[in-house]
Amino acid sequence: METTYDPKAIERKWQARWQETGVYEADLEHAKAPYYNLMMFPYPSAEGLHVGNVYAFTGADIHGRYQAMRGKDVFEPMGFDAFGIHSENFAIKRGIHPKTLIAGNVLHFREQLRRLGGRFAWSHAVETTDPDYYRWTQWIFLQFFKAGLAQRRKAPVNWCPSCKTVLANEQVISGRCERCDSEVVQRELEQWFFDITRYADRLLDNLDHLDWSDVIKTAQRNWIGRSDGAELRFPLAQDPETEIAVFTTRPDTAYGATFLVLAPEHPLVRKLATPETEAAVAEYVRQAVARSQEDRIGGQDKTGVFTGGYAVNPFSGQEIPIFIADYVLYGYGTGAIMAVPGHDERDFAFATVHGLPIVRVVAGPDGDRSPLAEAYSESGIAMASGPLDGLPTPKAKEAAIRIAEERGIGQRHRTYHLRNWLISRQRYWGPPIPVVYCEKCGIVPVPEDELPVLLPDVQDFVPKGTGQSPLAAIPSFVETTCPRCHGPAKRETDVSDNFLDSAWYFLRYPSSHDDRSAFDPALTRKWLPVDSYIGGKEHAVLHLLYTRFVCMALHDLGYLDFEEPFKRFRAHGVIVRGGTKMSKSRGNVVNPDEFFDRYGADTLRSYLMFMGPYEEGGDFSDQGIEGLYRFLNRVYHLVRKNVAGSSAKASDEAVRLRHQTIRRVTEDIEGLKYNTALAALMEYLNGLQRESAVAQEDLRTLVLLLAPFAPHLTEELWQALGQPYSVHQAAWPAYDAQVLVAKTVTVVIQVDGKLRDRLQLPAGLGEEAVRQAALQSDAVRRFLPEDASLRFVHVPDRLLSIVTR
Repeated sequence: METTYDPKAIERKWQARWQETGVYEADLEHAKAPYYNLMMFPYPSAEGLHVGNVYAFTGADIHGRYQAMRGKDVFEPMGFDAFGIHSENFAIKRGIHPKTLIAGNVLHFREQLRRLGGRFAWSHAVETTDPDYYRWTQWIFLQFFKAGLAQRRKAPVNWCPSCKTVLANEQVISGRCERCDSEVVQRELEQWFFDITRYADRLLDNLDHLDWSDVIKTAQRNWIGRSDGAELRFPLAQDPETEIAVFTTRPDTAYGATFLVLAPEHPLVRKLATPETEAAVAEYVRQAVARSQEDRIGGQDKTGVFTGGYAVNPFSGQEIPIFIADYVLYGYGTGAIMAVPGHDERDFAFATVHGLPIVRVVAGPDGDRSPLAEAYSESGIAMASGPLDGLPTPKAKEAAIRIAEERGIGQRHRTYHLRNWLISRQRYWGPPIPVVYCEKCGIVPVPEDELPVLLPDVQDFVPKGTGQSPLAAIPSFVETTCPRCHGPAKRETDVSDNFLDSAWYFLRYPSSHDDRSAFDPALTRKWLPVDSYIGGKEHAVLHLLYTRFVCMALHDLGYLDFEEPFKRFRAHGVIVRGGTKMSKSRGNVVNPDEFFDRYGADTLRSYLMFMGPYEEGGDFSDQGIEGLYRFLNRVYHLVRKNVAGSSAKASDEAVRLRHQTIRRVTEDIEGLKYNTALAALMEYLNGLQRESAVAQEDLRTLVLLLAPFAPHLTEELWQALGQPYSVHQAAWPAYDAQVLVAKTVTVVIQVDGKLRDRLQLPAGLGEEAVRQAALQSDAVRRFLPEDASLRFVHVPDRLLSIVTR
């Protein structure tokens, strides 16, 4: 008896059954074929998941379901990245304490994820706000502190005036806060940093053999930004014992350096200023340090002021003026540059504005030495450069470095764009940094057996913008005892960046119940590195770089056997709606609950995967989802109609289509080409509906191939077919390559461009045999003039065109 497709009832039924049976809970200790399938856990910093989350999780879940049906013991955990600015800002916006608000959000997120139908191992869920979790986040900080990887120092930092906290460089996008889009300014504060730059070369070199999306590897290469060149020293004209160090990738142009430019924050600026320039220098410094780094670098105006001081070019011996300009940043390189206006566009523009000399020291490859109307930044032949003259650029670079080292004025040097990871935050909602300050002992780590340092409950959690965390106003938290001398001490009141919470969460999942260690060594060796990780490319130089660094450091400290966390990473695309990107930072654009209620999760899952290549994304349409709903309805009714004891035998065409579909869907799922996998299933369904009766083998195959996309519906249909629970533990179907070859094909016969016959012939028949068959056809022969000179055009297995003229 045929029934009506009721997705809500079907989905409730199977979600309850999955939870009851624990079908998705991997036996981590005894698994024979472990496969760790990871997706980026969400920030519960809004009222619920948005469709972008559902898109990301569905694609990763399909991969996990497919691997399970291929015989792998799949571990697919889920958790919540609940600490941090995202969650705290949402709490401030709502006027509710984050502890209360986020706990409620997590419950709703869990319910949405349950409705989505993911194969999540909920018994291993983690929440970064749980003291049993952040105890180990603090433990990691202590290991880094003991190893000298965590350091506190005063430095110019990015400050978000809206979020009222510092930001890591990676959290500043085009001069604005990546969370609230406010313009970022500079402040100088005492902060905690992780020494990620110590790992720059390994982070860069390992990218060459990582199986990661190219877009992520390219972004990390550019962010790490390794540059090779020389560090040169320019002595001050008035004080030769004091030198200004500069880094350059073009030491061959040193003879063309006609001035130096220092960052306004450079410590020598005050010394260089003369009575005549002191006021102008001070005012320029005041204005420059208030601007964001991005604004300073990208500004069109090449502003700057003369300090009044001079340096000596160590190659040419000439005195050259020293300027300060805001486009030079003190935190990058040495905070000073040698300006070669003849061969650098930025220096050319600055020199033009300020009337400074422009000297050509590199001729063109053809020997062109004409005066410069614009900077010549290409390679060429050294000129006006003493002993370098006549050398091509590569050789001139090496010669310049050799001369610098021989004269003691510089040496070969490598520099990086990457800066150390600023991890302290002047906020409330995060794990307290586990150190105390003692006047006698200095900075003292909290003993490991006293972890976690609990985040206290406070009513006033809103940051004040003073440069201190709200925790600083709680005497009962701040005042403590030094673990070493037992004298009075004060706790650190900053909390750690929530990117530290997420830099190691995948290590915790398998050991989520372990209260003795952050990650059990045996389980970690068995399940890690992660086999597959799918997430957003917006995390390329944030989360994905930090996880690599944390793993490398823990490996070097002897806690891990591997240094790269993920064997494979794939970046999913972005879905838009009417051309507008969906993201948490803009608020939820589409609530998936609406579509769960109207169409069911299976339809929403399938539609999101069908609307475009998974690694590219697509445009969400409220109308487009109707087509996938109709498709699943047709599947449901086809199976229910043919389920009652059908003994139909599949036609040769149906068998061939079955094996073609198995191959296409298998290859497409493995390549994350979910849209074309679904297209193949639609073609399969169309083919089966053309059959007078559908064989049970075809019904089972259709259900199995659809299972990763529509897990609830296929569970229902698998049961209707009399198959054992669960379809998601059934074996993935295999195809026979021999069956894919058609035994006969239809060959079209044309005469002078007009269709005259269609012949059923053996596949792969040669041209001569096809000609003979065509010439024996009455429908063809009557259009062939007697004694005509015939020409033939043959397309194997498809066409024979006969030309009589």
